[in-house]
Amino acid sequence: MENDLLLGLAAFAFASSVTPGPNNMMLMASGANFGFRRTLPHMLGVALGFVAMAVLVGLGLMQVFARWPILHDILMVVSVAYLLWLAWRIANAAPKAAEAGARPITFLEAAAFQWVNPKAWTMALTAITVYAPDRSLAALAAVALIFGAINLPSVGSWAALGVLTRRALTTPARLRLFNRAMALLLVASLWPVLAPSAW
Repeated sequence: MENDLLLGLAAFAFASSVTPGPNNMMLMASGANFGFRRTLPHMLGVALGFVAMAVLVGLGLMQVFARWPILHDILMVVSVAYLLWLAWRIANAAPKAAEAGARPITFLEAAAFQWVNPKAWTMALTAITVYAPDRSLAALAAVALIFGAINLPSVGSWAALGVLTRRALTTPARLRLFNRAMALLLVASLWPVLAPSAW
């Protein structure tokens, strides 16, 4: 891959990884509720799960969607329903979630979540289409490596931001308000899926 293309891919990986989306809203909420260390498996699951997803999309899933477009539509409906359910769970989390037996999302749960995350699908399909159109192993490896290197610190910054806000969330009422705001932002992150013309 040429240097200009690599720089473009790195810029795309950064912009798409660091901007608000379902992963980042959930990581910020987790950082605020559970702290950075307990959110680390969630962060690793997001980063490595997306890398695996991008490679598998490049190796053949794009052809499946091209042949049966209805599968893409079904995936979007399931994804939106799942994200709305997650938003409800965040909004209704106990104010003392970390002390009430609740737990952060695990590595495997976060990795699996990428497959129902509309933003992750958009990122993977765009990255492969634009930066690895021939879907060669070298091009797919470049996409995976660059996203892997950029995604983890990007999503980690959202968990860290959640930890910083935790200092202000010293009462159950404030934490409840924060969780509800995160739930609303998670729902708002679905806007590009529900209104594609907004892109």
